[in-house]
Amino acid sequence: MARTESNMLPLGTTAPDFYLLDTLDNTKKSLQDLKGITGTLVFFICNHCPFVIHINSELAQLAKDYIAKGIKCIAISSNDVDNYPQDSPELMKKNAIDNDFIFPYLYDESQEVAKAYDAACTPDFFLFNNEMKLVYAGQLDDSRPGNDIPVTGKDIRTALNALIENKSISTNQKPSVGCGIKWK
Repeated sequence: MARTESNMLPLGTTAPDFYLLDTLDNTKKSLQDLKGITGTLVFFICNHCPFVIHINSELAQLAKDYIAKGIKCIAISSNDVDNYPQDSPELMKKNAIDNDFIFPYLYDESQEVAKAYDAACTPDFFLFNNEMKLVYAGQLDDSRPGNDIPVTGKDIRTALNALIENKSISTNQKPSVGCGIKWK
């Protein structure tokens, strides 16, 4: 598996808006429809990436732990489904159900949203405050497939907790690492 690092969108960047298909209910939704009161965690994932498969249960748990605190999670897949059919919208829905995702799993068919966010890999994380300004762009934690470090979500959880408590978030943020987005 190829290892690609995230591009680290500059902190303070305004979240690019989108209008994408939610594969769970087959309706289109915008960022404005889905954003959280306190913050919004947007992450780019896909079905087949071993880095994402490794953290799926933590992604599901994150959403469950933080939704009551005003944080909304939004997953987006931007992979080329012609060459990677395992990432098709139908299989995205199945994956979301199988992993108990309580957040929308959106399909970025044109890949324009991934480009707007400068997303590079799966997983790639972007945490925005209630003004939709980027406050964290980095890894979930130090765990990777095969490195024997437990998946805890430590880095994202630290940033989320600081945002909720209105504390400063460290600008020393490690890039996410995963499979490169499969561009058309």
